[in-house]
Amino acid sequence: MLQNTPTDAGMTEAPLYDVLARAFYAEGVRVHFTLMGDGNMHWATALAAMPGVRTYHVRHEHCAVAMAMSYSVATGETGIASVTCGPGLTQLMTALPAAVRARIPLVIFSGESPLHSAWYNQEIDQAPFIAATGARYIQAHSFPLMLSHVREAFRLARMERRPVVIGVPYDLQKKPLGFPAEYVPSEKFIPDVGRMEAPADHVARAAARIEAAQRVIVLGGRGAKESGAAEECVELADRCGGLLAETLPVRGLFSEHPFDLGIAGGFSTEITKEMFRTCDLIVAVGASLTYHTASNGRLFPQAEIIQIDSDPVGVNQGRKVADLYVRADAKAGLRSILNKLGTEKHTTPGWRSPELVQRMAVEPADSHEFEAVPGKVDPRVAVAALDKALPKDWVLVNASGHCSYFTAQMRGRSADNFVTIREFGAIGNGLSYAIGVAAAKPDRTIVLLDGDGGLLMHVQELETVKRHGIRLLLCILNDGAYGSEIHKLRADGLSDEGAVFGYGDLPAIARGFGLNGHTVSDLSALGDMADRFGKSDTAELWDFQISDRVLSPVMRSAIQSKH
Repeated sequence: MLQNTPTDAGMTEAPLYDVLARAFYAEGVRVHFTLMGDGNMHWATALAAMPGVRTYHVRHEHCAVAMAMSYSVATGETGIASVTCGPGLTQLMTALPAAVRARIPLVIFSGESPLHSAWYNQEIDQAPFIAATGARYIQAHSFPLMLSHVREAFRLARMERRPVVIGVPYDLQKKPLGFPAEYVPSEKFIPDVGRMEAPADHVARAAARIEAAQRVIVLGGRGAKESGAAEECVELADRCGGLLAETLPVRGLFSEHPFDLGIAGGFSTEITKEMFRTCDLIVAVGASLTYHTASNGRLFPQAEIIQIDSDPVGVNQGRKVADLYVRADAKAGLRSILNKLGTEKHTTPGWRSPELVQRMAVEPADSHEFEAVPGKVDPRVAVAALDKALPKDWVLVNASGHCSYFTAQMRGRSADNFVTIREFGAIGNGLSYAIGVAAAKPDRTIVLLDGDGGLLMHVQELETVKRHGIRLLLCILNDGAYGSEIHKLRADGLSDEGAVFGYGDLPAIARGFGLNGHTVSDLSALGDMADRFGKSDTAELWDFQISDRVLSPVMRSAIQSKH
């Protein structure tokens, strides 16, 4: 580790917390999410006072990190949060695994208990907690290494795409550093290696398999979006008469293309599943092909798979990933394959057709019939009406839980206007994610799509929305229960009483925080409601009271696989 060596000349009397805040500022930090306590309040206050910095003071430590996560996803920058020591840090145990699995770069400033105190009420060994989540912990106890610790935190977060927590004892933060605090940002130590090119023999093998295939689907993932490979994906699909699809995190990557099938995996539409079942080759571009994307291998049972990825792992979530691996940057690798295919257009007769385009336009994502519940709306009908009413350039934040399947079916929006983080399977993050996206895109209209259970887990952040003047539309599919749990309990013949809480009055809760709230009883009025909200300056909640008898295809499949 590089050291900032102390010298006798130019001693600085600035307290360590101020020096560390300036180091974060030198790393380009301009947005910060925090809940302050003894261990971080001096540092957070110093950072907030710097020019151009926006600090969001929130109501729960978990939510601060969740906001930093979605801010990072929406901007491509490293997300920044801070918490106090002890119980402030232990609140992060749900957010961090999600950030690790989603490969989100974060740097979290955390206090530690005083180093020179005989006893401290909130003292706990913090490093094992962080290590258990898969994140990195840097214990910053050495003054000569202190700035190097900050630089290393940012270097690791950016190069390894993971959260890093830096812990600084509370009492050390108030002491002067005692030597010149010249900080060199991490970017000076991150090598610029350019795009990774594909080996020629692998390119040739991939091109040969594409030319031999009859029914090709080009599947784009986060790597395709981040490397700017969407154009090459479309070109490959057009050249071989193939279809396009994308993973859930980049839903909408090919939304303007007539042969875009939409989401691949458990959230696929019926038509998408039909086409995947009959395809014979998947070209996965920057997609890790997780358990859910492949529906545990059931989505494309007959297909050979080519994966173009800069870091292929071979086995992912218990499954072999591909038959041929092309180790390369998504854009560079796919461009090499296109060059190898030559200029002659290879198309498969009948795989693309006007009939398929028409079917995708008119057929529902899920046609399963359910018994109607008086006074409650089918969530599929509610989402269809919402999809029609909301402008396509509004940014959608899709939360987790049973309702997320339905809201993910809103089509015609680009990947830049859709944010979801579903790794680790935790509900309760939606509101925080929406606030993080609003911080990333302050001039855009942000729409949260969540369920009642998820909203109520961290409903206190509505106060954060009000206090910071965040203009946010919350569309809540309210089934009066924890949806996943009631369906699983019912399928197992058990009482669902413990997972049913009633529909409540969510709009009244929103109004209690000083926001606007409405129960949506007339879906035909959504267009006018959207127009009014678009002209308003206050956050608003729309409560859709939905039937608790409608199961998503994902839930039906999960239940069927266990019975």
